[in-house]
Amino acid sequence: MSIRRENGTVVGNVEDKSNLNNPISRALVSGFDESFLRYLKIAQPKSVHEVGCGEGRMLAFVLERYPRIAVRGTDLSSDTLQIAKDALGDQDGLTLVQKPVEALAEPEDHADLIICCEVLEHVPDPQAALSKLRQLNARLYLLSVPREPIWRLLNMARFKYWAALGNTPGHLNHWSSKGFQKWLEAGGFERVACSRPLPWTMVLCRPIAS
Repeated sequence: MSIRRENGTVVGNVEDKSNLNNPISRALVSGFDESFLRYLKIAQPKSVHEVGCGEGRMLAFVLERYPRIAVRGTDLSSDTLQIAKDALGDQDGLTLVQKPVEALAEPEDHADLIICCEVLEHVPDPQAALSKLRQLNARLYLLSVPREPIWRLLNMARFKYWAALGNTPGHLNHWSSKGFQKWLEAGGFERVACSRPLPWTMVLCRPIAS
């Protein structure tokens, strides 16, 4: 794993999750992918916007299963977005744009399903980021974050980031599974389903009508 920085800011932890050598790591990522694909099937999206699309790995799943819908990916990092563009190529209905969460707005960034996985732990103001996502008025949202304190404990078990008590560089916000669900509810979301693929929390939710 390498830490990607732009202008001194950690913008991603780059690891080729499709070619992991460690069998434990492969099993963990497989669990995450299974939850993601299960919720994607439940959502049956008419359009998708992945906020913080990174290298495009999850977008590839979406494009493979829903080749006829509009798919949008945005990311803060121009370097990381270029990796996604190279990986995904020029596909009908796919749009990739460099844009931070703070700049998201309707109608351009609206979609039937908003995906935001492994992003909210990185943003300086998670409440403002969640509010921005809510303002996009999607029918459904698929969100995930590292599950604490398990995430840190697993890092320390593999002798990573001991000086930071197992905290991955760039992780500014931390939630337990219950804490994350309560935080989403306070932010105006109703849980549809929740899974805990070790060591993450993944929630499929809808905005609560105001």
